Amino acid sequence: MQLDHVGTRWPDALRGMRQMQEEMNRWLGSVSLGVNDEFPPVNVWAGADGAIVAAELPGIAPDKLDITVHGDTVSLRGTRAPESAGDKAAVLRQERPYGDFSRTVVLPFRVDPDKVEARSERGVVIVTLPRPVADKPRHIAVMQA
Repeated sequence: MQLDHVGTRWPDALRGMRQMQEEMNRWLGSVSLGVNDEFPPVNVWAGADGAIVAAELPGIAPDKLDITVHGDTVSLRGTRAPESAGDKAAVLRQERPYGDFSRTVVLPFRVDPDKVEARSERGVVIVTLPRPVADKPRHIAVMQA
């Protein structure tokens, strides 16, 4: 057993906490201790030309997803059907959510709704949200007199 710089036994404490969480999960089902339990999880990038929203949506058919853009807001809505392994199988753990979902992201600028594109790659929906040309930052050169 190694001690850390202040003499505490972190490995023992963490092992005990992990064992307690596993036992609680067995009794109560899945317990999420994550920071963000919103569905779908998204990553958002923004730059001078626009933004990209990537949402994890495995098992959702593209025609079952509704993407709406209004001003500076993009919304993703849909329904995920529950999974089943058959009538004779009991659920031991269920961590993948199902049912209706809605996720809205507010961007720091307006979006040109006529140029928005969405594609699906390996269960990730990628939405490209360009800024209107009139709203893009412009570099202004200073002329010398």
